[in-house]
Amino acid sequence: MNCLECGEKILGRSDKKFCNDACRNAYNNKQNKDSNNMMRNINNKLRKNYRILTEVNIDGKTKISRSKLDGLGFDFDYFTNIKVYKNGSEYKFIYDYGYKLLEEDFVLIVRNQA
Repeated sequence: MNCLECGEKILGRSDKKFCNDACRNAYNNKQNKDSNNMMRNINNKLRKNYRILTEVNIDGKTKISRSKLDGLGFDFDYFTNIKVYKNGSEYKFIYDYGYKLLEEDFVLIVRNQA
């Protein structure tokens, strides 16, 4: 049997597919490259949004203008989950920080202490 990555003859167990860890890692990195780029880009946006919310929400509950968040680079299209409360209020969360769009172009930012 030959290594799937470099083609060298494999010594050892009969079910081995790679000659060493470096070849195994290189092969798997090539296989997962496209999905990793997409996931990396999404995670970077989530991380940036989270950082922005932590910087502007000092008191645990903050009201800020949407344009200020836009100016800081916040992307309203990326969040981790949505929670709708009994009163109908919808909050979009990025991990433990949530925000609710208010009237007059304001945003309420809260931190979930769960």
